[in-house]
Parts: sequence; structure tokens; C-alpha cells
Amino acid sequence: MNGPVVVGVDGSAVGLAAVEAAAREAERRGVTLRLAHALTWPTEQVPPGVAPWDPDGAGLRDRVNEALADAEWRARRVSPDLAITREVLVGEPVTVLESESRAACLAVVGSHRTDGMRGRLHGSVAGHLTAHVGCPVLVVRGRAVRTGPVVLADDASPAARVAAEFAFAEAADRGADLVVLHLARDRHHASDDLTDLREKYPDVRVTARFVRGRRHRALLEASFGAQLVVVGVRRRGGTSAALSTPDGRLIVRSAHCPVALVPSGER
Repeated sequence: MNGPVVVGVDGSAVGLAAVEAAAREAERRGVTLRLAHALTWPTEQVPPGVAPWDPDGAGLRDRVNEALADAEWRARRVSPDLAITREVLVGEPVTVLESESRAACLAVVGSHRTDGMRGRLHGSVAGHLTAHVGCPVLVVRGRAVRTGPVVLADDASPAARVAAEFAFAEAADRGADLVVLHLARDRHHASDDLTDLREKYPDVRVTARFVRGRRHRALLEASFGAQLVVVGVRRRGGTSAALSTPDGRLIVRSAHCPVALVPSGER
């Protein structure tokens, strides 16, 4: 997909870090960066004659413009020549991001609480996005490093296959090694499952590791020093099954590097 990289703008420090990460991703992919700001509908009474989407007049407009200008400045500090567009929509942040992400190649979110989320973790936002849009979601957390491997959680599911294709492409584009974590019970399938991807990306050096028991702890350990952790997400009943479990939520909350959640093609 050649759509833009989409990132939400909320004015927070962690949100600005997500903007910088999104700028790097857009530059690497050669696509536009889209800055999306959500205006939450006010719950209090608005005086007669005042637009409900702008209850304090130009003050709100100025704050929104300032937040977007700051986000654009941070993005251009990363990539001066990057093509950047802005969008301001009325709605809850998760709804706005879902709408903006439908035509995107990547959606980027932070991993913190924001006022607009009413206490909801961005990990839940990522889960919602992967359940409803077709693009991968990058959760920005930990240290942003440009060395170390890409780490893939692999199993026999369709979601893992889509994630594997994403992980190989990322490793090739970054010039990084790929570490693949297999469940021990899948040992006899592991070498065959990725044969065509190894042939497609011959320059990617692949290391296989076999994990017994719960894989999330091995993923957390592997995220030390990694550039990226890639996890396939299964859609189930309109939700992201991988993030509906404690293990899935722990990976998003506790990884030591950014996490890419790659939804399967199934809805």
C-alpha cells in the first residue's frame, strides 16, 4: 500500500515522540506523513451563538494550530523534505485515527495515557485499530534505536504469516538481522514456513529461536537491544484477539522497543 503514515497529534511529549517516529517511517517508505488531530465534542453546555465545536472561540483554534505546528516542526526536524498533511476532525481520538488509517500504509500511536482517551491506554487504541483497519500499527515505546535486529513472533496462524512478510521487509529495508521466535511445538514446521521469504529476501540473516511455554516473556527479553518487535494480530468478532489476552497487552505495554502489530487479512 502506498498510502500515508498516519499519526495522532495530542500535544503531549510522548505524542510528539510518536510524531518523530512516524516521520522516520514515512521518510523510509517514501510516502506522505499525515498528522491527525481529534476534537472531542464538548459535554458542557455551550452558550447560545457559539459553535459547539469551538466553545472558547479562537482560543481552541489557536491551541489546535499550535499543536499541529509543533508536531510538524518535530517531523521536519527528522526529515526536512518530508511531504506532510494535516487533518482536524471532530470525534474521539480512536475514532478519528481509525478513519484516517483506513487508507494508510502504517498507523503510529504512543503507549501512554492521554486526556482525550479518557484514561484508555494507547495499547487499547492499537488493538482497536488492528481490528478495524487493514494497515499495521506501530506502538512507539522504549528506546528508538537504529541498530539491533527485528524480532518476529512466529507460529502457524494466518496472522503470523502476514506478520512474517512484514518483518522480512522491515529487516531488509533497515539492513537488520531477523530473529524469529518459534514455539517449540512448531519446530518441525519452522524451517518450511519461511522458505519462500528467505528466498525473496536473501540478504536478511535469519536466526531461529525456539520457545517453550508462554512466548511473551521471550519477546520481552528479545526486545532489549532490538529495533522492532513484530507481532501478528488475529481478528475475532471485531476485536484483535492477540490484544484481548494478558500476554498481548503485556507485550504492548512492556516491550523495550517499538512494537508493530500486523493484522491478518481476515475480518
